Formats: sequence, structure tokens, C-alpha cells
Amino acid sequence: MAVDIPNYRAGMRRLAAGVSLITTLGEDGVRRGLTATAVCSVSLAPPTLLCCVNRSSSAHDTIHAGGILGVNILASGDRALADSFGGSEAPESRFEVGSWSSLVTGAPILDTAIAAFDCRVTVVLDAGTHSVFLAEVLDVRLSHGGEPLIYLAGAYGHFSGLDQA
Repeated sequence: MAVDIPNYRAGMRRLAAGVSLITTLGEDGVRRGLTATAVCSVSLAPPTLLCCVNRSSSAHDTIHAGGILGVNILASGDRALADSFGGSEAPESRFEVGSWSSLVTGAPILDTAIAAFDCRVTVVLDAGTHSVFLAEVLDVRLSHGGEPLIYLAGAYGHFSGLDQA
């Protein structure tokens, strides 16, 4: 029996998720990135993240070819960045907002991210319309304070009064 795709989509929209920017740097020196909610921890030894990226994303092929990525967890005040990286703007123009630096790999790291992970891709799996990138974390930058940006049912929100560790 085939799953009803509209019901599947409606069900997944009920899953609240943190919002991240996945970023990378091409061999041509052009930065690329996308907004993502499909990011999670896989392992502590070695520290590994999982990121799902649509193959039609402008950043997909650069991540796949270069094997590096940054995961930047957004704060509630970063909605404009989430919209920009989720839109159809030119890849480099997305980086005109915000302050950016890099850590080990050269992938763009958002200086104001609640947390940022600099990663090297170790495994790529094909999964329907997406690639699943398993990425070993090489460095971490933590900020102090800020509430995480959350996505649910097509809208952004945040939690108030969370204690940051």
C-alpha cells in the first residue's frame, strides 16, 4: 500500500525542529549554503552529525565534491537569515548578512550561531530526493545565550527562558 504523500507531508510538518544553516566552501572560493531542519547527532566517538540535503539545493554538489560543511544552529533573531538561505537568492549573496568566519575546514561559520560545528564528510548515502551526509565534527564554536530558532507547521518560533549550558 502506498503512503498518501499529502498526509505524510502534513504529518512531518507537525515535527518541531531546530533551524540550522548548512554551509560549505567550493574549490572556486564561492561560499554556498542552505537552511535545514534535518540535522542531528549520530555519535560522540567520533563526534558525528547527520545532515540531509536535497540534491536540487545549490549547495549540494559543492558539499558532495568538497567534503566539508559547517552546521550553524540559528538563534530566534536569525529568521531573516533562515529565509535568505531557504530562498532563491544567488549562493554568494546569502552571505551578505551576518558576520562570517571559519574554523578548521574553511566552511563558513556564522559568528552569532548558538553553536557551530565544522565538519568533514565521511559518508554519503542516497535517500530519495536527498543525500544524507554523515560528517565528523572537527571543531565546535559555542555562543553564550540566545534562544534557538524552531520550525513547525511552516512557521518559525522559539522557546523562552531556556537555560543555556
